[in-house]
Amino acid sequence: MSIAVSLDPALASARWRVLAAGVCALILTVGLARFAYTPMLPIMRTQAGLSDLAGGWLATFNYVGYISGALLAATLSRLQDKFRLYRLGLALAVLTTLGMGLTDNLYLWTALRLLAGISSTAGLLIASGLVLNWLIRHGCRAELGLHFTGIGLGIVVSGLAVAAMASLDWAGQWLGLGVLGLVFMLPAWWWMPAPAGAGATATAPAAGPSRRWMGFFVAAYFCAGFGYVISATFIIAIVGKLPLLANLGGWVWVLVGLMATPSCFVWDRLAARLGQIPALLLAYGLQTVSIALPAASEGALLNLLSAALYGGTFVGIVSLTLSIIGRHFPANPAKAMARMTLSYGVAQIVAPALAGYIATVTGSYRGALWLAAAVMLAGMAALAALREKPAHHP
Repeated sequence: MSIAVSLDPALASARWRVLAAGVCALILTVGLARFAYTPMLPIMRTQAGLSDLAGGWLATFNYVGYISGALLAATLSRLQDKFRLYRLGLALAVLTTLGMGLTDNLYLWTALRLLAGISSTAGLLIASGLVLNWLIRHGCRAELGLHFTGIGLGIVVSGLAVAAMASLDWAGQWLGLGVLGLVFMLPAWWWMPAPAGAGATATAPAAGPSRRWMGFFVAAYFCAGFGYVISATFIIAIVGKLPLLANLGGWVWVLVGLMATPSCFVWDRLAARLGQIPALLLAYGLQTVSIALPAASEGALLNLLSAALYGGTFVGIVSLTLSIIGRHFPANPAKAMARMTLSYGVAQIVAPALAGYIATVTGSYRGALWLAAAVMLAGMAALAALREKPAHHP
């Protein structure tokens, strides 16, 4: 269904509020509560005495929290329960970000990063499902491109905020990020409407995709998660070792966010023209190139191109994947999205540990990058096995 030109003003206004709520939820729960750790990590290493090993463990527990949140979302059928979890996630995002600046205890940091990972589910999964469900019920175009601009904007906001607070110590910067999070929590809380029929249990559609189709799709998304997290984990470290880009890793992270922000619109348009699966194949291919470039060259321009391609593809892959799966389960898209995200999240736990081992043994990130590129190619093979319109159960 599409948005009619004569869409009445009240519905148009409500649509923009819902979309704005989803964008703010992503900026808060993903951009600040989760991704701010990337530019904050080198600061915590130099000022708070955080070791490389401890920094890796904090990242791992954040991913474990994300997986736990996705598991919880996958078990919930009542839309009202999801709505409550959404609001809980917003509150957790603010509190855990503030909490990082209130202690220097490694165990408390670990607990906070775990809870921050759980909170990211509120924006990435539950808000996505609530927004898509609202759009479908009100006859609007069932696309999540605008919603997922919140990921890129969140990266930009977190990167710029850390840069703007450079005069503060690490604790002051975390507190500042938490206060900034409150600014985005308010519209995310008040503008996201409670789902219709709050007391009802959402029922699944009569026919869903076949097991074969779902198997290939889940496998492809696992591969995307593997490729995504390798770049997300190591991109600043890789860039920081290049003479021409030394000390510019944080700004490269901002570049990733700037490229990610409008990319969802581009991928929505490409999906409308090429088809959903062909558009995903193109996104996977370009992300594979973005991973291979720093493995093949230490040139500054090629590494900047890598960052730009990475930013321009990873959010598009998430947006297209969750939109596709949400359309096949319109009654409760958040639950279907959560199940898909489990494969994406498992990859985010497995890949950094494996990549870290390879980097330790070889003394370079190149082996890990080539492995990630190979996994992305396997994901493309899984996508190629799919048909544009999946087979359904009889």
